[in-house]
Amino acid sequence: MALSSTFTPLSPQTFNLYSKIPRRSFSPHSLTLLKVRASTTLDYSNVSANPKPSPLKTSNWQWKFNDNSINIYYEEHVKEAEEPSQNILLMPTISDVSTVEEWRLVAGDIVQRNSNVNWRATIVDWPGLGYSDRPKIDYNADVLERFLVDFINSPTGPIKPENDLIIFGGGHAASIVVRAAKKGLVKPKAVAAVAPTWAGPLPIVFGRDSSMETRYGLLRGTLKAPAVGWMMYNMLVSNENSIQSQYKSHVYANPDNVTPEIVESRYALTKQKGARYLPAAFLTGELDPVKSREDFLELFVGLEGKTPVLVVSAEGAPKRSKAEMEALKGAKGVSKFVEVPGALLPQEEYPAVVAEELYKFLEEYFVSAA
Repeated sequence: MALSSTFTPLSPQTFNLYSKIPRRSFSPHSLTLLKVRASTTLDYSNVSANPKPSPLKTSNWQWKFNDNSINIYYEEHVKEAEEPSQNILLMPTISDVSTVEEWRLVAGDIVQRNSNVNWRATIVDWPGLGYSDRPKIDYNADVLERFLVDFINSPTGPIKPENDLIIFGGGHAASIVVRAAKKGLVKPKAVAAVAPTWAGPLPIVFGRDSSMETRYGLLRGTLKAPAVGWMMYNMLVSNENSIQSQYKSHVYANPDNVTPEIVESRYALTKQKGARYLPAAFLTGELDPVKSREDFLELFVGLEGKTPVLVVSAEGAPKRSKAEMEALKGAKGVSKFVEVPGALLPQEEYPAVVAEELYKFLEEYFVSAA
């Protein structure tokens, strides 16, 4: 069978939009426009990563979505030779280089802690990201919310419904978790939102009027096109120089922590089949769980008195991102607010510090009562 594709020249309107967008905006990590300031100053000088890794089991789960059967990758961290009694689900930050790896050290640290609770941690890659399948579907916040709900509630999934579930999420993932919990679609025992975000970069920079929404649609279509889509994605996102630049300027707080191994690993993710489809939606605001700061705050209000919520802000998060996170300080529905070192991915850059804060939260609400 002969295969062919048609190269469609970009319109002047499309180029006008591209010319206004800072190059760095195309990194899904830099796209997350939110941040926060800590309510307390903490001493992390004695915090160190757990030297003993937890036993790791990798597996796959088939998600049935419309007419698709999507292979979903997940990992389980458990304490060796002990029966888990409490489930933790960790959802990676949504971006074109999203991966379970960002939570791996945090999960291992918490699971190996000595306490009267035996923890079982599951990390799962979103459909369209990480090591999960990346089919060409119309990704939006509702699709990702449905995946989260199906993964948690499926009788064939790794999450055991007989045990209470605690959910940790980063970036947009945190907001999608809170939205699903507010609707009652999932019923977590507690939620931790690490550097939570809610807005893609282009709507924040250029707004959401009808003219801009039309341009966003054009950009999505261009990025998903057979030929020009890969060309544009390779130029703007899928190259090692761009990834390194994003990590050093926005994703990590300390540029020295950005190693060649990290860049190489994330670059490989952008070369997987279908890698550009979900980032095209994220860039243009299709994955935004809400449309305004007021709606963002209202998500957390919906959990007031029902579910303990920890918000973990990052000291070095970009200005606009930090402003959104700061709005959660003292907000209704937020049980505890702390600040840690890092930028948009503190759980990967400073895993021991983030694990310490998450475990303090668990101790405060669950361990002492177990």
